[in-house]
Amino acid sequence: MTTKQQKDEHLERIWYARERREESLEDFRAIMGKAYSGECLKQLASEGLVELDEAAGRLDFTQKGEEYTRKLIRAHRIAERLIHDVLGREFESGACEFEHIVDTDLVDSICTLLGHPRECPHGFPIPMGECCKRSARTVHSAVVPLAEMQVGQSGHIVHVSAQSDQQMHRLDSLQIRPGARIRLHQVYPSFVVECEGASIALDAQVAASINVVVNSQPGPGEFVLPLQRRGLRMRRRRGRHFRP
Repeated sequence: MTTKQQKDEHLERIWYARERREESLEDFRAIMGKAYSGECLKQLASEGLVELDEAAGRLDFTQKGEEYTRKLIRAHRIAERLIHDVLGREFESGACEFEHIVDTDLVDSICTLLGHPRECPHGFPIPMGECCKRSARTVHSAVVPLAEMQVGQSGHIVHVSAQSDQQMHRLDSLQIRPGARIRLHQVYPSFVVECEGASIALDAQVAASINVVVNSQPGPGEFVLPLQRRGLRMRRRRGRHFRP
């Protein structure tokens, strides 16, 4: 018997295939490999989640199926950002569990906390939520890119949109990570910040990728996320200089 987890996995893979413009039933079989289940697809079709035409080799979402899968993908990719950026852990397995148990309000709360990230750590787009659409009114004034801060302003980092894993690890080694206190000292000819006791020079591209809640006041010695009641915490450590 097809389980909910199997059905969700098939729906997610249909979404991934569509992102890669591999939209035929043959493409989908190749993507799924041994996990492919014709019975599962037929059950999804009977539930009104997909449109399946085996004779023509066509497979696509219904409106109902697309809306449901969009929520799964959004939850999964927001979880990847949370686990990767804030907890500093391997994110894939945890994100797979997360997407099946969280509700929309919690996903939106985490999205807001992270500064409404637009991509997951793999570089795939994160579907927008209602919180993202409201962000201009609710968080835009508080969460800003480092590149838009004024000299002398300080705050704490809530999200870093690195261009690559290598860049993410390099910034992380300098303590430029969610939760760290940061202060802007200079914007030209390069951005110079103080982060965790170290003076660091950054180019404009990197400065634009660091999102900061300005003039925040975390407690002494550590930054405790609003998710503390769920047992998630991050402690700060010493920094080093960055030579671009």
